[in-house]
Amino acid sequence: MAPSPLRRPVDTHRPLCYNRCVMALETNEPHKKPVHGVHVFGITGIGEIEPGDDLGAILADAAKRQQTAIEPGDILVVTQKIVSKAEGRVVDLSDVEPSTYASNLASWTGKDPRLVELVLRESRTVVRVEPEHGIIITETHHGFVCANAGIDTSNVPGDSKVALLPQDPDGSARLIRAQVRAATSGVDAAVIISDTFGRAWREGHVNFAIGVAGMGPIKDYRGTPDAYGTILRVTNIAVADELAAAAELVTGKSIGVPAAIVKGYEAPQGDGSVGDLLRDRSRDLFR
Repeated sequence: MAPSPLRRPVDTHRPLCYNRCVMALETNEPHKKPVHGVHVFGITGIGEIEPGDDLGAILADAAKRQQTAIEPGDILVVTQKIVSKAEGRVVDLSDVEPSTYASNLASWTGKDPRLVELVLRESRTVVRVEPEHGIIITETHHGFVCANAGIDTSNVPGDSKVALLPQDPDGSARLIRAQVRAATSGVDAAVIISDTFGRAWREGHVNFAIGVAGMGPIKDYRGTPDAYGTILRVTNIAVADELAAAAELVTGKSIGVPAAIVKGYEAPQGDGSVGDLLRDRSRDLFR
């Protein structure tokens, strides 16, 4: 029997969601909605990043080699560590001379005085100190509230070396976006710089966006109706953070995959800043 002209034979080379979308659309059945999906691919084969490396070109080339090339509309999520390495934001603790204040704070918290000195240098204020657990929460010069000013000792070669956050994460994202565009003959992709932070109210850590370029970091639902017609008044979704968290599922902390490509998500238009995600201190109930 010949197939119905309204239906296309199932394409076994396409994912199931594609076939379901095609069938729902071509049968013109109003009760069947298209199935939407978002795909996240880790970028492998990058190797060790050195200061001055063209990070966008390296990521674009690695993505092409593994047959997940960066395409228009994709979102590139890059972990902070390789951005800091490319920008020379790695410090040897043996080169750091701690101040008296840093030494006193270190003895109180049980931390390395040289690390505490760097934490203080990278911070505009100390938010809270928990000596029993050796925790120092600060507000960085960027406005991020996090442990140890975001300074990280993991995935950095050398026992005494640590990675600082990029000085201008939004600028880092814009640079990588421009580098990708140059390496791909004009492909325009949004870029998110991500890092791992703890969260108020919740246990566990999650990847957050610390830099954004080529997209709005927040999806604003205010003024739109919900499924029952109620007008939403306060709902803003931090989609840049959601995308950073989703990318962590394929990057991880110890598998050597420091970046990911998100395909199939239509990001909010605009060229926003991570500052849009930072709550003003006057509205911060924890400070």
